[in-house]
This record gives sequence, C-alpha cells and structure tokens, in this order.
Amino acid sequence: MTDRKPLAGRVAVVTGGTRGIGLAIARALAEDGTSVVVSGRDAARLDSAVAEIETLGASVLGVAADQSKREDCDRLVDAAKERFGRIDVLVNNAGITRDQLLVRMKDDDWDQVLDTNLRGVFLMTRAVAKSMMRQKSGRIISIASTAGAMGNPGQVNYSAAKAGVIGLTKAAARELAHWNILVNAVAPGLIETDMAAGIPAEAREALLQQVPLKRVGAAREVAEVVRFLAGDGAAYVTGQTIHVNGGLYM
Repeated sequence: MTDRKPLAGRVAVVTGGTRGIGLAIARALAEDGTSVVVSGRDAARLDSAVAEIETLGASVLGVAADQSKREDCDRLVDAAKERFGRIDVLVNNAGITRDQLLVRMKDDDWDQVLDTNLRGVFLMTRAVAKSMMRQKSGRIISIASTAGAMGNPGQVNYSAAKAGVIGLTKAAARELAHWNILVNAVAPGLIETDMAAGIPAEAREALLQQVPLKRVGAAREVAEVVRFLAGDGAAYVTGQTIHVNGGLYM
C-alpha cells in the first residue's frame, strides 16, 4: 500500500482558475498531488483561490494574467517554470461571454470573445507546447462548450470561439503526438457557475428543459473529467472532445 497521490510530482497551469469550473479543476488536480499555477485577471480573486488551494496542502502559485495577451501568456509560462521547473498539464479554462443577437452584436463583442476564448487558447497552447516538446510529454486540456458543437442563439461569438477550440484541439493533437503530448477538450453544458447565473431565467429554464437529466451540472463534475484526462488512465486519449452536459448534446 502507498499513500502516493496519482499526480504527485506533476505541475499544472490552470487559466481562469480563480472561480467556477477553473477553481474546481485546480482543486481536483491539487487533491491528486499536482503543484498548481492558477491565473486570473482579478487580483483579489486570485489571492482567495490560492489560499483555498493551499488548505489542501498543495504547492500553489497565483499569477495575474490575461490569456488574450501574448506577453501575459509568456510571463505565466515563465513564472510556472521558474517556480516548479516544468509544466506537465495545461488547462485552458479562461473565458468570457458577450451575448447579443447576431444583427445587434458589436464588433467589440465579437473581438473580445474571440480574443480571450480562442486566441488565448492558441497563445497558451503554443507557449506551453514548446516546453512540453523538450520534456517529450504533456497534457493540454481546453474547456470548450456544447455551444461550440450545437450553436446557441445569442452567442454567435462564443459558439464560434468554442467551435474553434475544438478544431484547434484536433489539429494540435495530430501535431504534438510525436512528442507524447496529448491534447483534448472538455465541453460543459449548463453548469452552475457565475457565467450561467447571468443567463436570463426564461432562457435558462428553456435550456434546462432540453437536458435529459433535468438538472444543472456542477463545476466539480467537469473537473472530474479533466482530472481523468490529466492522469495515467488517459494515456491513449488524444484529439477528443468529451461532453459533460447531462445529455443536452449527444
């Protein structure tokens, strides 16, 4: 018998790791023995997340960063490597919404969502992949969405960005397999987060009626799939999008 945790000795970077799904992922990885680097744009939330993860006995570093900016992505990767020496897992979780009907959507609404939710995933994946190639190992896990697979009215920007994440995941998985870097996506449906709380009650209820399990998911249920993809049991899984949505999209 051993008390060694399944991900002991590994280092994970979780963008947008200060609340919701990102914080749940950071906690789950920390519970499995991972040293965790969390990033976010809100310094107060970042401090709170670091303190919460530290209560689990994990090594944790908080870095204020905006993943839509290349210099922030490079600084985040450098900070992780300086503190822990390597990066084994990247979780691209940071994301925003700027919902509006197509004909009313402003250019800025489109640009901001694509910059954070798609360009940011590209920037982080590129920055971390270089380090993982030298290690000849790594896991890159991006948080997509059912919106990227089935579309969502009022979210042409968000749906397009998340569809792009799914395509990026498949292409990167093919490119990086040579270095034993596995690239996958997790696509949540209706999950109880601050982002979901912003959905108007009528739209939320209409969406819930489409969920066969008839309930909203928990952030922890998304984190459990990320935990699996980060672990040894997923060693033959790459280029996949795993949907966590209660049957909303099949």
